[in-house]
Amino acid sequence: MNIAVNLKHALLTSLIALGSLGLAACNPSSTPKDQLDQDTAASSSIEQIKKNGVVRIGVFSDKPPFGYLDAQGKNQGFDVEIAKHVAKDLLGDENKVEFILTEAANRVEYLKANKVDIIFANFTVTPERKEVVDFAQPYLKVALGVVSPSSHVITDITQLKGQTLLVNKGTTADSFFTKQHPEIKLQKYEQNTETFDALKDKRGVALAHDNLLVLAWAKENPDYTVGITNLGEQDFIAPAVQKGNKELLDWLNKDLQKLSQEGVIQQAYEKTLKPVYGNGISEKDLLVE
Repeated sequence: MNIAVNLKHALLTSLIALGSLGLAACNPSSTPKDQLDQDTAASSSIEQIKKNGVVRIGVFSDKPPFGYLDAQGKNQGFDVEIAKHVAKDLLGDENKVEFILTEAANRVEYLKANKVDIIFANFTVTPERKEVVDFAQPYLKVALGVVSPSSHVITDITQLKGQTLLVNKGTTADSFFTKQHPEIKLQKYEQNTETFDALKDKRGVALAHDNLLVLAWAKENPDYTVGITNLGEQDFIAPAVQKGNKELLDWLNKDLQKLSQEGVIQQAYEKTLKPVYGNGISEKDLLVE
């Protein structure tokens, strides 16, 4: 009799325990993972950034002269130079920045997931992107360019009909040719290095990207020529923050205006862009006043 009572009691206790676990599983607020997801989705407030003691800025690792890693593995480039000054103005020390390496296709998602506070990765402003992120004031002008082997230079879009054009996934070039020229076959890659290697391997007749990038690359690779230097409408490049983060956006806009007035952006141009483009493209054609 006692054994039966004990077994019944044990069974009842187990059922209650299982029921509690089931309720906990159904309650999002009770699981550490879901709480972590909620924290991750939160905006990067200036107060939180200062509390962390570091600002996380997304930059490219393979897009010279805008963002790249040098031989010592250090971040360099035009975007990086400006980002360092932003970190200095925000936290008092340009070294209090954590550079998060990103690809073109990841820039929006990194902001959405709060993996970065600010994106400084040659980010072209488009209507579609403005719906999902908040852009600060632009600091650079850009259009599209097409680079191809010097032995078979592409000088007109009509030459690309039925051919394979190489682009980076999620870039302005990807969007432009997908919408405007469906007759052209696109081969898409995640990383810039992959795309340019594909051009060298003749996996496409040409490569389309920001004109500033292909002009810089062609200068380092004389067997290739930018036959189309200005394609599509002139666009603007700007840093971006998470959608709805008005506090950080307002601060960033004021800081960019200050950096422009102090000549910091001009200095970044002299250090990183002018050595590449020389007199080929003037600063008036590049910088936003």
